[in-house]
Amino acid sequence: MKKNILSMLDIAEEIEEIIDLGIKMKHEVKAGKHYDALQGKTLAMIFDRQSTRTRVSFEVGMTLLGGHAIFLTGGEMGIGQRESPEDIAYVLSRYVDAIVYRPINTSHLQELAAHATVPVINGLDREEHPCQILADLMTIKEKKGRLEGLTFTFIGDGDDNLAHSYLLGCTLTGMNVTVVSPKKYWPNEYYTTRSKDIACKKNHTVTITEDINTIAQTDVIATDTHVSFWFDHERQQRRMDLSSYMVTSEIIKKAKPDVIFMHCMPMYYGEEVAKDVAHGQNSVVIDEAENRLWVQIALLIMLLREHPSEKMQEKNL
Repeated sequence: MKKNILSMLDIAEEIEEIIDLGIKMKHEVKAGKHYDALQGKTLAMIFDRQSTRTRVSFEVGMTLLGGHAIFLTGGEMGIGQRESPEDIAYVLSRYVDAIVYRPINTSHLQELAAHATVPVINGLDREEHPCQILADLMTIKEKKGRLEGLTFTFIGDGDDNLAHSYLLGCTLTGMNVTVVSPKKYWPNEYYTTRSKDIACKKNHTVTITEDINTIAQTDVIATDTHVSFWFDHERQQRRMDLSSYMVTSEIIKKAKPDVIFMHCMPMYYGEEVAKDVAHGQNSVVIDEAENRLWVQIALLIMLLREHPSEKMQEKNL
């Protein structure tokens, strides 16, 4: 059965299975094992916006699995202008086995996914970035040995696609989550409510606060750019509003001694993070970037293997 991955909620039951398979394949491929799980499969990658990690990791991932990836820009396709998302979905579904789409307009992603007969993966939209959060959770598990019971803190713009997906992904895997942000930039109420509901069922916590001093017991600190693409017209205001929420070495020292620092990249030094933190001893940003490849390989196998009822670690690998 076709499955779209537009939100962390779409893989609520599979997150740790995907992460564990990503870790397994990372070790085995580096040890020389060859996989052809997606031999003959084709992935269409549509990007309305520029990309480094998402594009390269998906393209390399398909190659490693014996498949093929096609890169298409929004300018080439004119989604929502030259042609409707609905019609593009119908046509591409006849050509390819899955679609990754990074839209400017989230409604275009939703319409494409609604009409495609092949899986559609959110490559980052205004609301969420599920592929990044899967990679981050994989990295945390590699570094900490577990997810359950850890405390995760996001600092910066809380009404951000990463913050939204962290709220869902971290609570779904049993972590306590704190978002530290000026009140005007607190997360969308939908994500706060959903994550608190999940956390309550798992007997964990979700905290939204302006107080940056609440990080004493945190295991993971993450941030993102203070001025994302959708708010470039507010650049000066956002820089001023969020200037005291930059992750510095002083902030890192407030957390646990073995805290890890995460950032999805690209990083803007002197805005959301100091360079000595971004490349310091607590930083795992390069491991995190690498893990986009391995966790997306696992995600593609989950979506495209021929027998969805079989465990991912068994057949078709």
